[in-house]
Amino acid sequence: MVDSQYYLPNDIGISALDCGEAFRLLSPQEKMYAHYLSRAAWYGGLAVLLQTSPESANIYVLLQRLFRKQTPSQLAQVATAAGLSSEEYQAFLVYAAGLYANMGNYKSFGDTKFIPNLPKDKLKALVWASQAFQEQPAEMEALWESCSCRLYSLEDKQKQLGLGDKGITTYFSGNCCLEDAELAQKFLDSKKLSAYNTRLFKRENGGKACYEVRLASAVQKDCAVDGECESCCGSFNFEDKEFSVKRGDYAPLMEKVCYNLQQAQAYAANENQRKMLEEYGRSFTLGSVDAHKEGSRYWIKDKGPIVESYIGFIESYRDPFGSRGEFEGFVAVVNKAMSERFGKLVSSAEVLLPELPWPKEFEKDTFLKPDFTSLDVLTFAGSGIPAGINIPNYDDIRQSEGFKNVSLGNVLAVAYATQKEKLTFLEEDDKELFIKWKGPSFEVQVGLHELLGHGSGKLFVQDDKGKFNFDQNKVVNPETGELVSSWYQGSETWDSKFSTIASSYEECRAECVGLYLCLNKSVLSIFGHEGQDAEDVVYINWLSMVRAGLLGLEFYTPESKSWRQAHMQARFVILRVLLEAGEDLVGLEEVTGQDGKPDARITLDRSKIHTVGKNAIHRFLCKLQVFKSTADVEGGRALYDSYSSVSNSGAHNFLRLRETVLLRKEARKMFVQANTKINGDSVELVEYEGSAEGLISSFTERFQDDAEQVEADLLELSKRDTQCWC
Repeated sequence: MVDSQYYLPNDIGISALDCGEAFRLLSPQEKMYAHYLSRAAWYGGLAVLLQTSPESANIYVLLQRLFRKQTPSQLAQVATAAGLSSEEYQAFLVYAAGLYANMGNYKSFGDTKFIPNLPKDKLKALVWASQAFQEQPAEMEALWESCSCRLYSLEDKQKQLGLGDKGITTYFSGNCCLEDAELAQKFLDSKKLSAYNTRLFKRENGGKACYEVRLASAVQKDCAVDGECESCCGSFNFEDKEFSVKRGDYAPLMEKVCYNLQQAQAYAANENQRKMLEEYGRSFTLGSVDAHKEGSRYWIKDKGPIVESYIGFIESYRDPFGSRGEFEGFVAVVNKAMSERFGKLVSSAEVLLPELPWPKEFEKDTFLKPDFTSLDVLTFAGSGIPAGINIPNYDDIRQSEGFKNVSLGNVLAVAYATQKEKLTFLEEDDKELFIKWKGPSFEVQVGLHELLGHGSGKLFVQDDKGKFNFDQNKVVNPETGELVSSWYQGSETWDSKFSTIASSYEECRAECVGLYLCLNKSVLSIFGHEGQDAEDVVYINWLSMVRAGLLGLEFYTPESKSWRQAHMQARFVILRVLLEAGEDLVGLEEVTGQDGKPDARITLDRSKIHTVGKNAIHRFLCKLQVFKSTADVEGGRALYDSYSSVSNSGAHNFLRLRETVLLRKEARKMFVQANTKINGDSVELVEYEGSAEGLISSFTERFQDDAEQVEADLLELSKRDTQCWC
């Protein structure tokens, strides 16, 4: 019996993301703009297959070929004839939907592998009986042979994403370890190159290690091309190792991204949008992060657009080293009523920021008021869909030029809807309140987390010319009482310095800001909560956080002592901080459930949130910011690692609690997204039902015009690097 964490349950929640009303309200020009941006996002999103695992692209093509020839309902009859039970066929559909939704065979949230919950010989029988196999037996057999072994493999190393012996990654060749990643980062820093759009491949040449840094780009030439005075590519000697920088990673996909961005330019609403798309196109053509940064600058200036979007190699959660971005692209339509509330929050930011628990010198010199909008997602291509976003992730831009915040309203509406019987680890008295206020409290938390969490705090920097952005003779470290003695130098960034802990540490800081500032009555009234309702929102927000900290244990791997999900690690850390606060603020006990199996109960004394709770978060948040501002990796890592440790000693046996969490876990929901297609002069929205069949159909219809070419490109890109993963 395979451990249930490695397959998706047949009753997994699958919801359609509703954006019909928002899309219908767009003008014909806006619809065209949204359509071409969506096409660019979907083509680019296919790169995630190649960024996830060696076999993901081949499994994807296998599924596409099956379902392009026969719909899920047509294939059901074939499955019955091939000897599959209805449960086994449903398990196959859920697996296929999961692969599409996660853009690969590892969960986007938690990074564990999932395999089909039916015997391998049954799945093979279905493939052999399919119409796709009848029409192309040799090709389908070769495709099956190329991926079926890894498709089902649960060898220890293949159970999760990771670097070296800790797991699987395709950001680095299989022979790379942490030392190689660190050396490559130093090399990239020396060349003032960002790691965001790169992968690293290592080979031996005459007993000497040689590294290839590959940039994602449509252009495959390594010489300077149109739009460049000189190329960043070439061969270099660094610390007695040979490095070569080359272009052309995901080239055919990047080409399609660029084509669709170019088409979108004709429908841009203003000059900022046109320039933004031009720079994005240059970035994906040449593999230039500088061009993407330039595009991001125009994007920040494009205030309050009706159709909002962002695209590129963005989040670095899944790079085991924490520097390389996964491709994502989203297109969404503004929800005006909700955006009005977020606008009020932005207006209050300058009053709220001084309330944060660090000295004013540790805060940005000026708060650059961002756009903060609530959006209904039309398209979100990548491995998963978040509830809110604060971008760009370039600290130099965020610190001195600005950023934008978005809350994804139609995601929030369905992602956190919970049935009472599925609510784990809470007392009965808390469940009704939790169901009533979880959505509203999460909306407040997302707003504060994105705007004042990620948007707050200063990094102390000494630039290449020796100039400081703070007074190093006056600014005192509040933790030591002495002058600040460390800072970022030259091209060092938050990600490059704090590397493996950067993502989770930053999410923890932002979550703490949300908890801390939700105690402010004026914040709650912005979101329409007064009196008892406001107190209930605060209570459920804090209760949600401590419960999430317990649920986070699902995403910890005891064998490698590593966390697989940045946000869940952050929430576990917060749970530890609040437990440590004592005075019975948080209770966590192991109990026996009504079914006779191990269970747990979380309690929170609401009368102590404003005192004991607030003080604990105040102290911890100040430490987090000081270590971040001063580039104190050693101090920051020691603090964060100590709270992240999961053991069976101390007041709580977290390793045993982890088993209880796994026993009672609920699978994360999957989302079905609409497609757009041009019909004459207009754009149509094609919507699908919220089911595995609907999710599968949305993908088979997504690349109808050039499916065979796209699949051939994916197989070729996958084959090119096969030898690198051994």
